[in-house]
Order: sequence, then C-alpha cells, then structure tokens
Amino acid sequence: MFNSQRPNIDDLPTNAQLLKATGIALVTAGTLLVTVILPSEYAIDPTGAGRVLGFTEMGEIKAQLAEEAAADALLADAQQSDTGEMAATQEAASAAELAQAAATRSDVMELTLAPGEGAEIKAVMADGESLRYEWSVSGGHVNYDTHADAPGIDYHGYGKGRESTGESGTLVAAFDGSHGWFWRNRSAGTVTVTLTTDGAYTEIKRVV
Repeated sequence: MFNSQRPNIDDLPTNAQLLKATGIALVTAGTLLVTVILPSEYAIDPTGAGRVLGFTEMGEIKAQLAEEAAADALLADAQQSDTGEMAATQEAASAAELAQAAATRSDVMELTLAPGEGAEIKAVMADGESLRYEWSVSGGHVNYDTHADAPGIDYHGYGKGRESTGESGTLVAAFDGSHGWFWRNRSAGTVTVTLTTDGAYTEIKRVV
C-alpha cells in the first residue's frame, strides 16, 4: 500500500479563492461567447471584436451557406412536386386516351339478300355516343329503316327510305340500346349490302 500524506489544510483554496476562480471562468466564457462563438457560428457580433478577429465573416459565410442550402431544398421539393403533377397529368391523359380507344371500333359487314328478303344489323351504343356509317348496295336497290330499340322501347326511328343504293352519315344514340339498320331487297335479283361503321359502340351483329 501507498502511504498518502494528507494535504495541509493551509494548502487548500479558500472559499473566496474558489469564488474568484469561478468568476474568472464565467467572465472568460462570456468573453469567448461574444467574441468567438457567436460571431463564428451565428454571425452575431455585439461587441465588434468578432469582426476584428475575423470570426464574424466566418459566421456570415456559414449563414449564407445555410440559406442557400435551404433554398436549394425548397427548389428541389418544388421540382419534385411539379414532376409528380406532370406525371399524374400524363398518366391521366394516357388513361383517357386508352379508354377512348377501347370504347371505339371499326367494322365492315356484308349481307346477301335474295329478292324480297330482309336483314337487320344492330350496334350496342350508350346514350349520346355516335358512330359514322356508310352502306352501299351492289346488284340492285333496297328499302331501309334506320331505328333503335331497348328494354321498354320497342321502336325509335331515325329515318327510312325506298329504292336506295346506299347511304352515309352519323348515327347518335338517343338512349342506351341497340341502334342500326333494316334492309329489304326490292330488286328482281340478289343484292349485296356492305356496311362500314366506325365509332363508339361495344358490339355489332346481324340480328335478323
């Protein structure tokens, strides 16, 4: 074991000396705060000593860099937001284009009618939708009736004619249902009716 000698009571600092040392430490810390720490970190120089020592300029540079970093972050967020909105807009536009493409179609159909024979082609359409059509007759002429029907609606006429060799136009659906044409061959020989359609309908077929 070591034999340690207790310090003499006279060698220990007095309370007054301790208070004095504490005061000096506080004053030193306060001096460093206003002359070094505040100017160099926050560009705050209440005494002017920081600028003389060159610390204020350091703080100003740090503050400027922090402001530029914040501005860059805001710009990046704005650009990201714009990019997201643009992508969402493009996606919505693409979806709308795909939906429109899916809702439209084109078809060509032919009917061969013996003398006195009739036939009908109908397209399934929603209210307000439209299709462009053109039909022609080879080998003679027909009587026709353009009309529509639906559950609860037996007949809705769009137009009719006699001894026609062809018609064209746009058919706009008056309601949800089946819309199309009925032809009857009133010629002395067999005729062929060729129908071309293009528009917003989900199905088209011969029903008679």
